[in-house]
Amino acid sequence: MAGTASQPVRDGAKAARAVWSRDFALFFTARAVARLGDTMLPVALAAGLLQHGYGAGAVGLAMASTAAAFAGLVVFGGVLADRFSTRRLMIGADLVRLGTQALAAVLFFSGHVVLWQICAIGFANGVASAVFQPGVASTVPRLAADIQGANGAIRVAESAAQLAGPAVAGLLVGFASPGGVFAAHATTYAVSAGCLLLLRLPPLPPGSRAASGHGTRAFRADLLQGWREFLARRWLWSVIVVWCVYMIAVWGPTVPLVATEVVREHGPRAYGLVNSALGAGTVVGGLLALRLRPLRMLRAGAIALVGFAAFPASVGAGLGVPAMAAGAAVAGAGMSFWGVMWATSVQTQVPPDVLNRIHAYDVAGSLAMMPVGQALAGPAAAALGAGHVLLGAGAISFAVCASLLLIPAVRGLVRVEPAAAGSRGTPAATAPSSARKC
Repeated sequence: MAGTASQPVRDGAKAARAVWSRDFALFFTARAVARLGDTMLPVALAAGLLQHGYGAGAVGLAMASTAAAFAGLVVFGGVLADRFSTRRLMIGADLVRLGTQALAAVLFFSGHVVLWQICAIGFANGVASAVFQPGVASTVPRLAADIQGANGAIRVAESAAQLAGPAVAGLLVGFASPGGVFAAHATTYAVSAGCLLLLRLPPLPPGSRAASGHGTRAFRADLLQGWREFLARRWLWSVIVVWCVYMIAVWGPTVPLVATEVVREHGPRAYGLVNSALGAGTVVGGLLALRLRPLRMLRAGAIALVGFAAFPASVGAGLGVPAMAAGAAVAGAGMSFWGVMWATSVQTQVPPDVLNRIHAYDVAGSLAMMPVGQALAGPAAAALGAGHVLLGAGAISFAVCASLLLIPAVRGLVRVEPAAAGSRGTPAATAPSSARKC
C-alpha cells in the first residue's frame, strides 16, 4: 500500500523535473511578466488618448498600428529566428520595446501627446514583436523535456496575467496617470530582457541545420523553404485554413459584439465580470492541459474547443449575467486547452531547423482574418441584429470544430514525446512517420 500511495508523488516529482529548471523558470518569468505588461497597454492607450481629447477612432488606430506591423512582418521574423540566435533577437526586441514604451511614458507625463507619434511607437512595437514571437516556438522544446507541461505552465501564467493586467493598469491610471502605466509596461520588458540575458539555451538537437547564405536571394530561399515545409504538413495548413474561417465568423465578431451587448444591457461592471470569468476559464484550461495527455492531441483539442460556442451563444440568447459568465468560463477553458494542444503539436512535429519559420506562418495565418471579422461585425449586427450574429457565431463554432474532426490528418495526428535519452527537447516518435507528417 505504501508503495502504491507514493507512486503519484514520484510521478508528480518526475513530471515537475521534466518541466522546471533554472533556465525554464527564467523563460517562464520573462513570458509571464511581459504578458502582464501587454494586457495593461489597451487600458493605458484608451485612458491616455481620451484624456488628451482623442476619440475611440484614435485608440483603434493606435492599436491597429501595432497589430498591422506584427501581422505583416512576423513571417520575416521567422526567417531571422532560424538564421540567427533566437535569444539575442528576443533580447534585442525587448530592449527596443523598453525604449519605445519609455518614450511613450515621457510623452504622456509631459502632456505632449500627438497621435502620429503614438502610432509610430506602436508600429515600432509591432516590428519588435514580429522579431520576438517566432523564437518562442523553438525555445520551449530546448528548455523542457515535457513540452506539453511547459506550454501548459506558460498558458496558466499568461492567463493569470490577462486577469491581473487590466486591473493593475486601472489602479495605475487612477493613482498616477496613463504615463505611469507606460512606465510600468517598459519595466516589464526590462525584466523580460534581464531574464533572457541570464538564460542558457542548450544546443539544437544533432542533425539540425541552421539557415545559411547571405543576401536577399538566400533570405528569399529560406522564406520559400519555410512555406514548402508548411504546405508539406496537411494537418498544419488545414487547421490554419479552418482557423481563418473561425476568425472571420466566430472570434472576430464575438469580441466587439459581446462587449457592446453586455455593457448596453447590464453595464460595464457586468462586462468586467464576464471578462474575468473568461480569464479564469483560460487558467482552468491550462491546468487541465498540464494533467491530460491525449494520444491524439488535436482531436482532443478540437473537442474541447466546442466549449467556446457557449460564450457568444449565451450573450446572443440574452441570458442573465451568471449564465453569460459561466459560458465565458467554459469558452476560456476550451480555447486554452486547444491552444496548448496546438502549440505542443507544432513544436514536437516540426523539425527544429524550420520551426521558427513554420511558427511564423502559423501566427500570421491565424491572425490574418481577425481584423476582417471585427470589421464585418458592425455591418452584420446592423443588418441582422447583434443577438442573431452572436447566435450564428455559436453555431459556426460547432461547425468549425466538426470540420477539424472531419479532417483525417488533423484528428489522426499522433503525439510525439521527447526522447528518454539524449538532449532536451529532441523529439522521439511514438508513431510511424506517416502518421506524424501527413
